[in-house]
Amino acid sequence: MQEEKVEGKKRSNIQLGQFVEIVQKQDQQSGELTDGIVKRILTNSSSHPHGIKVMLDTGEVGRVKWAYLD
Repeated sequence: MQEEKVEGKKRSNIQLGQFVEIVQKQDQQSGELTDGIVKRILTNSSSHPHGIKVMLDTGEVGRVKWAYLD
């Protein structure tokens, strides 16, 4: 089964408990992705050109590159 993924630039695409891939601050140049489950949404605006900032359940913080839909 192929899961659908959407870009993480719109806050409406991201929910608590959702599986996402983020780029952490220290990985911005390399573009390395970290995956996890959204614990908190830190960006208040409805969209952000670099991705919505979230905190994962592991405590890692970064901007969402991809959000996976069920």
